[in-house]
Amino acid sequence: MSLEPIALTTPLFYVNDRPHIGSAYPTIAADAFARFYRLKGHPVMFVTGTDEHGQKIQRTAEKNNLSPQDHCDRTVAEFYTLWERLNIRFDRFTRTTAPKHQAIVNEFFQRVYDSGDIYLNQQKGWYCVACEEFKEERELPTSHHCPIHTNVVCEWRDEPNYFFRLSKYQDALIQFHEMNLDFIQPESRRNEVLGFMKQGLQDFSISRVNLDWGFPIPIDPTHTIYVWFDALLGYVTALLDPDDEPTLENALKKWYPFNLHIIGKDILRFHAIYWPAMLMSAGLALPKRVFGHGLLTKDGLKMGKTLGNTIDPYDLVDRFGADAIRYYFLKEIEFGKDGDFSEERFISIVNADLANSLGNLLNRSLGMVNKYCQGTIPAIDPSDPSEVSNLIKPVIEQASNLGDRVASDYQNLNFRAACEKILELIWNCNKLIDETTPWKQFKAGKQKEVNETLYALLESVRIAAYLIAPITSNLSIAAYQQLGLSFDEANPPDWSHTNWGILQSGQMLGIPTPIFQRIENTKV
Repeated sequence: MSLEPIALTTPLFYVNDRPHIGSAYPTIAADAFARFYRLKGHPVMFVTGTDEHGQKIQRTAEKNNLSPQDHCDRTVAEFYTLWERLNIRFDRFTRTTAPKHQAIVNEFFQRVYDSGDIYLNQQKGWYCVACEEFKEERELPTSHHCPIHTNVVCEWRDEPNYFFRLSKYQDALIQFHEMNLDFIQPESRRNEVLGFMKQGLQDFSISRVNLDWGFPIPIDPTHTIYVWFDALLGYVTALLDPDDEPTLENALKKWYPFNLHIIGKDILRFHAIYWPAMLMSAGLALPKRVFGHGLLTKDGLKMGKTLGNTIDPYDLVDRFGADAIRYYFLKEIEFGKDGDFSEERFISIVNADLANSLGNLLNRSLGMVNKYCQGTIPAIDPSDPSEVSNLIKPVIEQASNLGDRVASDYQNLNFRAACEKILELIWNCNKLIDETTPWKQFKAGKQKEVNETLYALLESVRIAAYLIAPITSNLSIAAYQQLGLSFDEANPPDWSHTNWGILQSGQMLGIPTPIFQRIENTKV
């Protein structure tokens, strides 16, 4: 029986600058989610990419004496480099400057126009170039500074624009959200969106004049399509197979609708209100879930270039490696809430969990197997745990049902809870060593008891390594190798590896070497 295809996206990142930790964070989460579903055997389409049009890009390129396309190409190369170093295994990288994308945007625009939902009117209002968005007066302070980009003063615009009839979909959107309580997650984000909608939805501008960098409106080339109307469709363009003609029919044939959009809470309104209304207008199915993650701070302070406290993800991955970064951001920060990065706490957490707990358990267990079982999996029948001691039974039970419990957390993007359940098994295994003292059992000639304890330890650490693989795949691959098994990222072991009894008696084990090197805190 074939399993449900899973299609998910990160935001399409704006290329006004090189990627930062705010770009890396949702991409790491999306990658872990995609890897989990690949372990479960689902076909997965993981889409990421870049949003490359708009006035902000044009101005940034001019400032750097580049053409907008050259600027975009250079920045996109930076995203590819960082994703590779962070071990991100995306399936499609979509760019809104791609020729096929224009055909999809034009066809979609025509559908919405034919629905009677696009009209020409005069746009008057305050525009934030950094957001590429008109702001409502009620959102702005008297100084007209943007509430998100607080150093940017919004510009007054008075110009003809094409508008989308968002107000027409007010009742349909409210009904949709009432019938799909899990569409927006976490719940706090849902409340924000419903609160905004209750104030009354207003039609929004979907074109700009006096702007060259973007696609022309098909019915009026003197206007350029607004960056957000164009960018949201980048998700759809990504679903085209390489040889497909760029039509909506081809793009929607296999992977649509999306199961999940992971986005920052600052762009929630576009994904939870504008995008569903646009899709309704075009007669297309809506995505199943939009998850708005929180914002990051550093050492308790909001990050910014003016404060000089931004986090450079290239520097982090150079110094600490992908696994440590992925683990900290997904385990230490509850996904969906704002979170803080402190280098001291980062080092402390990854050392305690990955080196001292998981890594040390594997090392100790392999060391004892070498001493007491000639470096092979102990002779034991794993299918019959009834004879083992009462000290071991709880660990076997915990490890045996860990897969189902952790699966639920991954499905709900509760990475912290998944890590905590895996760590609990590791801690109980370390406790089991202290309680059973295999070295004393061996000295007393109790080889059967030694075998039972060591098999339980090895099989538990294998299950833990398997289940943490969506977050720390390099560490998991290393653990599997030392247990005499293979773990291919492109074709990982299937979900049956969450079952007890995969390790077979007599199997030779690898030489114990640390699977995670402790990080030394070099700060004075």
